[in-house]
Amino acid sequence: MKIIVPMAGMGKRMRPHTLTVPKPLIPIAGKPIVQRLVEDIAKVCGEQVDEVAFIIGRFGEAVEKSLVAIAESVGAKGTIVYQDEPLGTAHAILCAKESLSGPLVVAFADTLFKADFVLDSSAAGTIWVQRVDDPKPFGVVKLDAQGQITDFVEKPQEFVSDLAIIGIYYFQDGQYLRDELQFLLDNNIMDKGEYQLTNALENMKNKGTTFVPGRVTEWLDCGNKDATVFTNQRYLEYLQERGEELVATSAKVTNSVLIPPVYIGEGAIITDSVVGPHVSLGAQSNVRSSVVSNSIVQQSATLLHANVTNSMVGNHATVTGTPNDLSLGDYNTLRV
Repeated sequence: MKIIVPMAGMGKRMRPHTLTVPKPLIPIAGKPIVQRLVEDIAKVCGEQVDEVAFIIGRFGEAVEKSLVAIAESVGAKGTIVYQDEPLGTAHAILCAKESLSGPLVVAFADTLFKADFVLDSSAAGTIWVQRVDDPKPFGVVKLDAQGQITDFVEKPQEFVSDLAIIGIYYFQDGQYLRDELQFLLDNNIMDKGEYQLTNALENMKNKGTTFVPGRVTEWLDCGNKDATVFTNQRYLEYLQERGEELVATSAKVTNSVLIPPVYIGEGAIITDSVVGPHVSLGAQSNVRSSVVSNSIVQQSATLLHANVTNSMVGNHATVTGTPNDLSLGDYNTLRV
């Protein structure tokens, strides 16, 4: 089994946090989004993952090393390939064409999920979906009476279905997928100015491939600051349900209250403060005389006399004073 992870986007909706790192490396409960995604897919695959191919922009050597380490953490080889032009989902996946063989999962790295099933690898193709209130921003599927997928529609402006494709797909034959993606590029078949995976899926369906929907218990989006803070909240609850230890033994908590679920990283210092619920506090961060809830505070950040909620605070950032809801990038200082 292979996992293909397209993650070359600029992450503009997550700025300023994506000015220094790609969005999939932003931490959720102490681990990068993409690491959480790879680990969760490896669990539902039900078999050994041999390779994880990351499709990235030119993010630099440090990012590439961290991605290879994520693959190795699930016992797989890490492969780095590049998408230098944003030409759509089909183009992104085809950038990893050397890895498109055998059974594989394609997972776009701006989404997390909660699921309680093992993947049925006997299916020709599985498209994970979730019912949504507003399907217009998503690709959606239509089903027949037997529960099989009959149509793929990219960002419908008129209602056709509320079953949104969450960005995770299983293909029993990776070479077949590769050929269909290549056909789109060779024949310049585009939708809304880009080469779309949904067009390849439609062609495969028309040739007799049966696609079935995969249902997740919960779909967690990491598309912008507020969505990512909410995802952190739900993921902390999920980890608490699983009984995972979320407070590092090296953290120093003095005259303070932790309201679970919270993640407290290695070497963090909390003094005269209330932290939680739903806070992820990165390693070596320092919180003094503050109240922090429902927020992501990254590594080596400092909060002093602050009241912070529904917020993201970057690495090495400093907040002094009483702002409430904020989005502060790496190495920034805010005093009120």
